[in-house]
Amino acid sequence: MASRGQRRLIPESRARLDDLKYEIAAEFGIPVYNPQYTHIHPNADSEFAAELGEFAGIQNVAWRDLTSRQNGSVGGEITKRLIQSAERSLSEFGTL
Repeated sequence: MASRGQRRLIPESRARLDDLKYEIAAEFGIPVYNPQYTHIHPNADSEFAAELGEFAGIQNVAWRDLTSRQNGSVGGEITKRLIQSAERSLSEFGTL
């Protein structure tokens, strides 16, 4: 979340970053509640996490209910992927 003194350079990026956050949480087996998918199935995220072998049978949880380590691992992976994406983009233009 941007603090008061900051403004987003690309406001439309918020939706993609949210998608990436939930995608990474599911890959890590963290069954986080995603309101975007409740119309499909209320436990869609936890079902996917159970397929990965973790949290079988546990209902979706909110981000605030996760440990700092879990939230940090998701944030760290987001940063890692964004850097990889930027490096790929720069290398395609021959500037890296």
